[in-house]
Amino acid sequence: MKKVVTIGGGTGSFMLLSGLKKYPIELSAIVSMADDGGSTGILRDELGVLPPGDVRQCLVALSDSSDMLRKLMNYRFADGGLSGHSFGNLFLSALEKITGDFTDGVLEAAQILNVKGEVVPVTSADTNLKVELRNGTVLAGEHEINTNKKIGKTGIKKVFLAPRAKANKQAIKKILEADLIVIGPGNHYCSILPNLLVAGIPEAIRKSRAKVVYNCNLVNKRGHTDGFSLHDYVREINGFLGGERIDFVTFNTKEPSPALVRRYSEEDGELVTFESESDPSRRYRVIRADLLSRSRTRFDKADKIAAARSFIRHDADRLAKVLVMLLELGEYESIIREIV
Repeated sequence: MKKVVTIGGGTGSFMLLSGLKKYPIELSAIVSMADDGGSTGILRDELGVLPPGDVRQCLVALSDSSDMLRKLMNYRFADGGLSGHSFGNLFLSALEKITGDFTDGVLEAAQILNVKGEVVPVTSADTNLKVELRNGTVLAGEHEINTNKKIGKTGIKKVFLAPRAKANKQAIKKILEADLIVIGPGNHYCSILPNLLVAGIPEAIRKSRAKVVYNCNLVNKRGHTDGFSLHDYVREINGFLGGERIDFVTFNTKEPSPALVRRYSEEDGELVTFESESDPSRRYRVIRADLLSRSRTRFDKADKIAAARSFIRHDADRLAKVLVMLLELGEYESIIREIV
C-alpha cells in the first residue's frame, strides 16, 4: 500500500484529508503546533496545554465514526463561560492532562474516533511562531501574525519559532517512509511554514525519496502575500526546505463566480496567478486542473476567528484524485516510453 504524508494545518488539512481518506493508501497527517488563536489560544494560556485545534480538525477528517460523533468533536459553544470553545479542543486538552503527554492523548483520541490513518503533531515542544519585520517589529504568535495586514508591505526579515522546536520522531519516520509528501494548501505563514521551521523536518523531506507536491493556494492573503504568484510560493517553500525539493505543484484553473471574486478582493485578497512562461528554468512541474469547490462555505457563528478564514476553497475530491494519480504517474510514464 502506497504511503502518503500530508503537511499543514487548519481547514486546508481538513479538506485535503477528507478527500484522500477515501482511497486505499496509508495516510499520515503531520500537523502544525504553532496555533494560538481562538479557543486553542485560550486553552494554551489557561491550562498550559499544547494547541489542539489543528489536530482536532485532522482527527475529525480521518474519523470513520458516526456523523454525530464527528459533529460533536466540531461543536462550538456559543454562550456562557465556554463561548467560542469547541468540544473537540476541550476533549484533546483533557486527554493531554490524563495521559500526561499531548502525543499520547492524540493516539487515544484516534482510537476513540476510529481514525483511518495517523495524525502526528509535528513537534511536542511548547513553541510559538514569530515574525520579525524589516522595520524591527516582532510579531509574536500565530494569531497576531494572522491578523496583521502590513506584513507584506513592511517586508519580512525572519520567520522563526521561539523557543526552537525539535521534530517529533514519528513525523521524521513517516516522511522518510513516504511515497508521496503533500504540502498545503493553507495559510502560508501560519499553517504551512511553522512545520518547516521545526528542526529535522526540512532535512527529512530533502532526504526522502518521495515525490513532493505543493498544493498552491487559490487566493493570496491580503497584507501577507499580496501579489504572490505560484512561483513566489514555491520559491519561498523551497527556501525553507533548503533546496529545490518540490517536484509537482497543483494549480486551480477554474475561476470562482465574479461576485465571489469581487467579495473576496474587497475583504481579503486576489486570486493566485501562474504564468507558464515566466520561469523557464523551473524544476517543478505544474498540474493545472479544475480544483475549485462549488460548495458554499458556512462559518460557525460561535467561531471567534471566522473572519480570518477563507471562503474560496479547494474541492476535496477533485484534489484527492489528482494526488492519487501522481502516485502512479511514474509507472504510467515508464509504460508510455516503452510503447513509444
